[in-house]
Amino acid sequence: MVAHPNDQAPPYRTDDRAGLLVSSKEMFMRFAPAAAALSLMVAVTASVGSAQESQVDPRAGTLIAQAHAALEAGQPQRAVDALEAAFAIDPQYTPILIDLAEAARREGLQGKAIRYYREALTRDPGNFAAIAGEGAALVEKGAIERAERNLAQLESLCGSGCPETQGLATAIAQGPRNSSVLRAEAVMPDAVVTQNLTEKN
Repeated sequence: MVAHPNDQAPPYRTDDRAGLLVSSKEMFMRFAPAAAALSLMVAVTASVGSAQESQVDPRAGTLIAQAHAALEAGQPQRAVDALEAAFAIDPQYTPILIDLAEAARREGLQGKAIRYYREALTRDPGNFAAIAGEGAALVEKGAIERAERNLAQLESLCGSGCPETQGLATAIAQGPRNSSVLRAEAVMPDAVVTQNLTEKN
């Protein structure tokens, strides 16, 4: 027995397929704007969150500005006082640690500075200023090989042309300061150096 062609109807008629295509297109047109809006909202939220993390409490910002002025005037202890007050107000603002490290270096306390830099790097491992600052402090202590590791890290992260890389390369080329830089550090044991930072955290 031969089946008549009309006995085997296609699973979908032409008009059914057209309807499905139209339906799919309508669904895409309906939900695509919502999906795009959701993606944009997520991106903006992430951006705002990142910006908020980088903002400093205005009161701390005023103290940081005073500290910078004190460093420019050659008064590192006044800078430290202002920075410690700023850190008490906004302990999550990592740049304060880098400024404290710079002030410690100005006072000849390279070991203390290195601990501040490392605390900053614990929070932000890719912080160029902290990597370069730690390297410079290591040079000042005479730890050239360790400083060169920081230089290699900077070259890997931001290239040989970035300011932090160039600054550390110059410091390494100039070599350590004379031994008088380390005298102040010799009278301050590690436990005392880290006490203030530990208490504030």
